[in-house]
Amino acid sequence: MLLENHFKKAPEHPFFRKLGQTLKTNKLAKIIEILSVFLVAFLIVVIFVSDDPTDLVYNQTIIWLANIAMLTLVFTGIKLRGEGLSHFGLSLQKLTWKIGFKTVLQSIIVFILAVTGFIIGSVIMANITGIPEGSNMSNYDYLKDNLGMLMLTLFGVYIVASFGEEVIYRAFLINRISELGLSSKSGRIIVVIISAIVFGFAHYSWGPMGIVQTSFMGLALGMSYLYLNKRIWVLILAHVYMDTILMVQLYLS
Repeated sequence: MLLENHFKKAPEHPFFRKLGQTLKTNKLAKIIEILSVFLVAFLIVVIFVSDDPTDLVYNQTIIWLANIAMLTLVFTGIKLRGEGLSHFGLSLQKLTWKIGFKTVLQSIIVFILAVTGFIIGSVIMANITGIPEGSNMSNYDYLKDNLGMLMLTLFGVYIVASFGEEVIYRAFLINRISELGLSSKSGRIIVVIISAIVFGFAHYSWGPMGIVQTSFMGLALGMSYLYLNKRIWVLILAHVYMDTILMVQLYLS
C-alpha cells in the first residue's frame, strides 16, 4: 500500500510535474518513451555484450542489466505520471486463501495457454521451413550439471524475465501503445499482436525458431492480460512456471 501511494504521488518539482503531464497527454512523448525504453536496452547489449562465445555468464548478466534498465525507465514513467502501480495491474491486495487459490488456478490456465502458443509457433515454423532446428539455447550451456548456477540463474530469471518481461512487454507496452489511440476492441487486438512480435524479437538470440515460438507465446500472454483485466501477477506466476521448467531442462540436458 505504501509503495502504491508512493507512485500515485507525482513529483513536486515543476519540471518533473510538467514532464509527467506531457507523458500523459502528448502522443509524441508517449512514442519517445516507448522507444527510449527499448533503445536503452539495445545500446547496453550492443556496447557491452562480448563476442567471445565462452563469456556466457557475463553476457547473461549484461542482458539482465539491460532488462533492469528497462524496468527502471518503466517505473520512472509511472512515477512521473503519478498513476500508481494499479494502472498496470501491479498493486498488491490483502492475500486470502480464496484470492490465492484463484490466482494460482488462473496462472495454471495461462501457463497452459502460453505453452500452447509456444507449440503452435513450432508447428508453424515446421510447416514453413520443413523440420527446423529447435531454439538456440546455447547461451545457457553454463547451466549443465551446475546446481549452483541453476539456483543463481533461477533467482535472476524470476526478477528480469518472469517479473520484468511481463511488466515490460505486457503491462507497459500494451498500455502505452493503447494510449496512442488504439483503445478500441479491434485496436487492442492490434496492440497485443505488436507486443507479441516485439517480445518475440527480444528473444533473437534463440534463433528464428525461438522468435516465432515466443511471439505466439507472447500473443497468448497478451490476450490473457486483457481478458483478466490487467491481473499481471497471474501472468508473472505463469511465467515463473515456464522459466523454471526451461532452466531445469537446460540443467539436466
